[in-house]
Amino acid sequence: MKSNIITGIDLGSSAVRCVVADISEEDGQVRILGVGTEESRGMRRGAVVDINDAADSVARAVEKAEQMSGENIKSAIVSIGGTGIGVKEAPGVIAIGRADGTVNEDDVDRVIEAAQAVSIPTNNEIIHVIPRTFRLDDQRDIEEPVGMRGVRLEVDTVIVEVPSNHVKNLTSAMERADVVIEDFIIDSLAAAESTLTKKQKELGVVLINLGATTTSIAVYEDGDLTHTAVLPIGSDFITNDIAIVLRTEIDIAERVKFEYGSASMEGVSKKDMIDLSQINEQETEVIPHRYVLEIIQARLEEIFGLIVKELESIGKDQLLPAGAVLTGGGAHMPHITEFAKDELRLPVSIGQPTNLLGVVDHVDDPSYATIIGLILWAVHDVGGQQPSAGHFVGVGAGAKGIFDKLRSMFDRFLP
Repeated sequence: MKSNIITGIDLGSSAVRCVVADISEEDGQVRILGVGTEESRGMRRGAVVDINDAADSVARAVEKAEQMSGENIKSAIVSIGGTGIGVKEAPGVIAIGRADGTVNEDDVDRVIEAAQAVSIPTNNEIIHVIPRTFRLDDQRDIEEPVGMRGVRLEVDTVIVEVPSNHVKNLTSAMERADVVIEDFIIDSLAAAESTLTKKQKELGVVLINLGATTTSIAVYEDGDLTHTAVLPIGSDFITNDIAIVLRTEIDIAERVKFEYGSASMEGVSKKDMIDLSQINEQETEVIPHRYVLEIIQARLEEIFGLIVKELESIGKDQLLPAGAVLTGGGAHMPHITEFAKDELRLPVSIGQPTNLLGVVDHVDDPSYATIIGLILWAVHDVGGQQPSAGHFVGVGAGAKGIFDKLRSMFDRFLP
């Protein structure tokens, strides 16, 4: 693999996506070389439930990306999601190692490592350690302590933990697909990296990733991640509701949602009807269009109601000036922004990756926010422009692999 090639793989419950990107040595521009998408099997609510099926889906997506890009994919940065993800604050403290008290990179690494000593459940493991600020003796709110002098170095971090069995099963599936995991990135953090601006993170914003079977959120304030959560409900639940109420097959219900679905009654009269025989000749029902929209809105109210409760639990309901940014397949629903504004009582916009080159028509979509975020997070971490504070530590499989390979290349043009 060339030193400037990065591959990302996003294992969702509805689709597995693989993207191969080339990073320019001159200016760090991301060029999309290949994209592979495959129906996801063996995944449920963001977790692996059948290793063989999941591995097969990954292998097929990788093969498609290889064919488009001409690259041989051996390793990748992989998203990780699902329920059970948790966030907690953790401090770290060390004594400065050098006699003259000058802080170096080793000291920073040690203090971040010290923060990982926080107690977590035995069936969980730490996947991210994200520093917020450093303290050196009596000086607080330091973003980059390297080169400063003192005796005692402290750090305030955010620890992200995930269920250990989820990591192990995901690793096994990737191994069977002959792909080495360079690192894990939480899906909501990756989506935030490709869609949120620095200003939004400073003001206060919530990223809402509307997936097929889960909805994940990430809250940022003062530039830092403050909260993340995964709700066990997604856009596939809308499809299931339609199938149950209309007493039809899931595939037909999905087409009804796709072709007639909306988060608003706007433009639909009480006389408008949906002839299911136009979707499948074996169907005979003719149903009011507004009936389907009522089903959709009832489930959307539940999803956004849970999001509001989550924001209330951290004291941020209606208190995020930059509002909410929607990503994921559920963001395709017509009029979803207007619906979300009413439910959240916040400004709402659709987030999708921008400023890319190459086959961008394949990824210019909120469904690809997570996988493009995997690529961008790796690039930014290499150059010292981490998404959070001055240092980001991934502690998944091969935590430093691809970052170490690319570090020297980016030192030339990143400040």
